[in-house]
Amino acid sequence: MALLEIRNLEVRYGAIAAVRGINMDVEQGKIVALLGANGAGKTSTLRAVSGVIHPSGGQIIYNGEPLKKRAYQVAKQGISMSPEGRLIFNGLTVEDNLKAGAYLQKSAARINDNMDYVFKLFPVLGERRKQQASTLSGGEQQMLAIGRALMADPKVLLLDEPSLGLAPLVIRDIFKVLRKIRKAGTTILIVEQNALATLKIADYAYVLDLGQISMEGPANELIHDERLIEAYLGGKKA
Repeated sequence: MALLEIRNLEVRYGAIAAVRGINMDVEQGKIVALLGANGAGKTSTLRAVSGVIHPSGGQIIYNGEPLKKRAYQVAKQGISMSPEGRLIFNGLTVEDNLKAGAYLQKSAARINDNMDYVFKLFPVLGERRKQQASTLSGGEQQMLAIGRALMADPKVLLLDEPSLGLAPLVIRDIFKVLRKIRKAGTTILIVEQNALATLKIADYAYVLDLGQISMEGPANELIHDERLIEAYLGGKKA
């Protein structure tokens, strides 16, 4: 039994079907990638899991039980999301942004421990803890968005396009940290258009095309799949 199971998930926006009956398994302690072009339904899938939107059909099962429907209930169950576009609080400091992510934590000691963990993963945030978030670079803001999600002590971390708009070296550094987060025991479901970088760190991957799963498999096999190479990795395999 997977930690997170998605069964026949459907997401509609009026007459538009964004997600059409997909099935996915997210195994505990793994990085699972959901790849696909813009508009494929990736973000809609994450929003359904996080409780931001309600599915039109299907079921999401977490730890053997149907997942709660409201976002705050999902967060209490141990699922935390770093959204597309970061959505940090620009008027707050780095430290206050992180504290905002810990709103479910009741123990001050636990909040401090989690903040120390985030600063260990992203030392630059510790150096800028009193700095206003709006003054951070794009890469630092993405680190802050991920760190804020980690402050909730999640069992499952949902990441929506963490590489969006970032330089290759920054993407490399962030994806190295994702490996560390997985190694520490946090399960990761990552949505990305950057297929190559994501497949290098993922354990398993699904490719979404027009709201449906078009291919799936172990990441170390998909990275050599000629169909995926041609569609998403910029050319045919040599």
